[in-house]
Amino acid sequence: MSFVRSRKLSSMLLFPLLFACLMRASKGGNFFQDFDITWGDQRAKILNGGQLLTLSLDKASGSGFQSKNEYLFGRIDMQIKLVAGNSAGTVTAYYLSSQGSTHDEIDFEFLGNATGEPYILHTNVFSQGKGNREQQFYLWFDPTKAFHAYSIVWNQQRIIFLVDNIPIRVFHNLESIGVPFPNKQAMRIHSSLWDADDWATRGGLVKTDWTQAPFTASYRNFKANACIWSPASPCTSTSPNSVQDNAWQVQALDAPGRNRLRWVQQKYMIYNYCTDLKRFPQGLPPECKRSRFL
Repeated sequence: MSFVRSRKLSSMLLFPLLFACLMRASKGGNFFQDFDITWGDQRAKILNGGQLLTLSLDKASGSGFQSKNEYLFGRIDMQIKLVAGNSAGTVTAYYLSSQGSTHDEIDFEFLGNATGEPYILHTNVFSQGKGNREQQFYLWFDPTKAFHAYSIVWNQQRIIFLVDNIPIRVFHNLESIGVPFPNKQAMRIHSSLWDADDWATRGGLVKTDWTQAPFTASYRNFKANACIWSPASPCTSTSPNSVQDNAWQVQALDAPGRNRLRWVQQKYMIYNYCTDLKRFPQGLPPECKRSRFL
């Protein structure tokens, strides 16, 4: 069941940039066609005719990949099965990012833990090079037993983070009150599996157990309904897709979605920068004054 809704079609006229986008939908995705392996030598592998990608980490190196395309707004879906067993010290990162010191970025990071202890899902939003907008969650399932869907909806009004189509976080466009929002820089999809045992698990107290290596994370069913940007075609061609495919352009949370967001944040959120008064003694960031359940 979807917990996002579309506003009336007439409201779409307010967003001509989006309707000028070149849209493509990757149905089930093919990793050979959609991604490049960027580091890790043979530790990253594309299998099953392009339907499965695996990243591995050993003591010598981790591995990673990035999308061939850059995107400027869209809905990105990926199914991931995380490192099983004792994953302490490891980080599986899955995110959108542009380049440079003033880059934009939308992050999922999965922080490993000792066997039997829960993963931490770390989220963040960077705009114009500034992040520090962390929210962290436990998951309500074991993310190592099966594939689960992790999705980013990014439009002019908001960014929605979803897990198995359940919203866990919304970051609104509040440029009207001076909060930068990622809306001008195209971003690639990146993912990597790497060693961060100096901070990832209990602040670095629990180190990576290399006797358990290689550590492996798996990916499948990539799908992008998104504006594909290129210098020759910077999101200016008329979309060939239907309004149904383009629903992400005006997606917001409906009442059931807000209820699910509230459920996740009340039961599974373990850190929220918007409540960290010690970190912001001069006052919380301005976006924190808005209800996070809207």
